[in-house]
Amino acid sequence: MDLKTILKEYMASIPEIKSYCDRCLKAERYDGNVVLMIVDASFMSIGVNYFTVVVPAVLEFRKRFVATKKISGLRDLATYSMDELRKVWKNRRSWDVAREISKRLTEIKKEGESDREVFIRWAEESSLVNWERDIIGSIRGVGINTYQYLRMMGGVDTVMPDRIVRDVFSGIFDKAGIENPSSDIEFIELVEKIARETGYRAVELCWMTWLIQYEGNLRRIEKYREVMNKI
Repeated sequence: MDLKTILKEYMASIPEIKSYCDRCLKAERYDGNVVLMIVDASFMSIGVNYFTVVVPAVLEFRKRFVATKKISGLRDLATYSMDELRKVWKNRRSWDVAREISKRLTEIKKEGESDREVFIRWAEESSLVNWERDIIGSIRGVGINTYQYLRMMGGVDTVMPDRIVRDVFSGIFDKAGIENPSSDIEFIELVEKIARETGYRAVELCWMTWLIQYEGNLRRIEKYREVMNKI
């Protein structure tokens, strides 16, 4: 079957995906708050349910720390009390990752640059090649999925090679008669190539795989539409 036709069938059930991904590629998720994007990515890195566990915790963090001005930016998060942070999210590893990402972005910040601007600049200058040597990729606890997720939120049109994304594309590749890449890097490069050739953006194909999943009798796009508009 023609690859573009296959993808069109998948994408037809998520007409909202363009606006979600526009926001992602403009670094405007969570109203452009980089601290919340980093916290989101750090929570998601331990593999728990995104919509039922990660998002509620990020929103609680925003309510307790961001809305109250206790944490106003990257510099604050980098040095904030671990004991206080763990009142919202117990996993220490997640906070180690979030604080270290914040610290390193703060260290490369230029005079007059906002948190959002330094985050976007990092994403633009980042690369999939030798990603583990990147200032963010080299952080303990930041794997390829977290790295790619952060790049996406910083404006890079790419894809995460997580289990769900790879499972959905495994089925797509089977239908299209395409060999499934064995390595994460080859997979990312192939999906980016497919996006260019079929008129979609890689980030759209990535989000599509998550949002078409069923939870109970509803697809995630139907179940979490209101949540998606908040983040």
